[in-house]
Amino acid sequence: MIEWQTFRNQVIYGDFLQFLSGGSARCDTRVVEHDAVNALRGLALLLLVQIAGEGLTRVLNLPFPGPVMGLVLLLIALHWAWIREPVAAIAEMLLAHLSLLFVPVGVGVITHLQLVSQFGWKLLLVIVLSTWIGLAVTALALRRLLRSDSADSEHP
Repeated sequence: MIEWQTFRNQVIYGDFLQFLSGGSARCDTRVVEHDAVNALRGLALLLLVQIAGEGLTRVLNLPFPGPVMGLVLLLIALHWAWIREPVAAIAEMLLAHLSLLFVPVGVGVITHLQLVSQFGWKLLLVIVLSTWIGLAVTALALRRLLRSDSADSEHP
């Protein structure tokens, strides 16, 4: 006969592993456990890189935010597989549950509905224009990169 504590721990742990696996009904707990540990390592690495970026910007008195420096450090660190694999695991998990990240934004909008009704058109205009500008800059940069890549391939 199974003890209640053991049974309860297996149920809770199994539900957690099922959540981490993306909600699949049946999953090999060893594989999911490895993915969960890998994802936790990835989260720790992301936080460490952000802290390192924050520290560098403060120590060197750089004019941009610490998380930006952290992203640059992460880009450099992703060349190593022992960093790339855990970061990929946490990225997959975060992307699988991305819709949950919109809940605080929705609550914020509802909380400040008076401001949205007062400045709604201005906010909408800024959002649309900044999106178009971002798309245009991205398209121009891609066009320029593709041109330089095709010119490099024509002249070996």
